[in-house]
Amino acid sequence: MWLYLLVAAAAYLVGSVPTGLLVGRLTRGVDVREYGSGNIGAANALRTLGTGAFVAVFALDLLKGLVPVLLAGQIAPDPWLRVAAGLGAVGGHNWSLFLKGAGGRGVSTGIGGLYGMTWAAALLVTAVTVAVMVRSRYISLGSVVGAAFAMPLMVVAVWGGYTAPEYLAYALPAAAAIIVQHRGNIERLRAGTERRAGGPPIVR
Repeated sequence: MWLYLLVAAAAYLVGSVPTGLLVGRLTRGVDVREYGSGNIGAANALRTLGTGAFVAVFALDLLKGLVPVLLAGQIAPDPWLRVAAGLGAVGGHNWSLFLKGAGGRGVSTGIGGLYGMTWAAALLVTAVTVAVMVRSRYISLGSVVGAAFAMPLMVVAVWGGYTAPEYLAYALPAAAAIIVQHRGNIERLRAGTERRAGGPPIVR
């Protein structure tokens, strides 16, 4: 049990690193929490700082989920250890130790963890997420649809024997957390007030 807790705690610390905040401060000397949605994730980095910052934050946040899961797999061939690492990383990103419990919405870190467990399912989730984002120009809608799609997809993958059943203990709570973290966006989507992607960055 102590090994699972240790791995989860280490992954939580990795996930807690506020990459969006760091990219904003290091590249433009700004705090992204003071602009746009006030979030530290890749979507607000895009709105605030532009495409380059979006790519950097997305990649770094994805690695926060992927690397702990892969390292957990190197420690022991135990799917539950990867689950502990994945959940710890998502928890750290969403409720960062360094931001006093504040954080992002878990999309990039969540998909990174899924890539470390079952890359084929993660690729399908990524494709659906990106397709919805491009079609609607709503990053939040793509994120929510992708998370919702991941739930039945992983159930089918487990039922078909394509992935370990233990990974449901990661995919279902992680996807649910992503959806819950987007509750404000969902309300704005329903009200027609959610901002679409596109346009110049706020900070130039």
